[in-house]
Amino acid sequence: MLVIGALMLLIGMGAQAQQDKSKRPSPPDSVSVTTTSGVTISINYSRPSVKGRMVGQDIAPIGKVWRTGANEATTFEVNKDVTIDGKPLKAGKYSLHTIPDERSSTIIFNNVWKKWGTEYDEKEDALRVDVATEENSDSVEQFTITVADNGRVDLMWGTYKIGFTVK
Repeated sequence: MLVIGALMLLIGMGAQAQQDKSKRPSPPDSVSVTTTSGVTISINYSRPSVKGRMVGQDIAPIGKVWRTGANEATTFEVNKDVTIDGKPLKAGKYSLHTIPDERSSTIIFNNVWKKWGTEYDEKEDALRVDVATEENSDSVEQFTITVADNGRVDLMWGTYKIGFTVK
């Protein structure tokens, strides 16, 4: 009985250690901002690092749907009906995906948010928005999402920066 109890304790401790997501190579992060127009934008994501790879080639390949982060799907939530660069999006929680390109990238808001990041079904898209791809003056090693109080959301990684405005 003592051996069985010790094994169960070790298994329980192992499971608890696996739940510490901050120890992952791509740790979780989040940003939540209430804009000047009263919209609360909350984004939860994981932050992969470039680690000497080429963004657009080795990782987040040009022209292919990317999970916009790592691990579980990146979630994007708004507390009110909004527009994303002028296109309507209902209040709610969505997974965020991206199709990167060198000139214009596509931001995808997908209705299924509780999933692993690589799971994606285009039929569940709520909205797609094409946005300009910009170049960062400084390379960003770890994927970063920022939200300004005017509703501007920027996604930055490597020398790429894409953004959209929530109103």
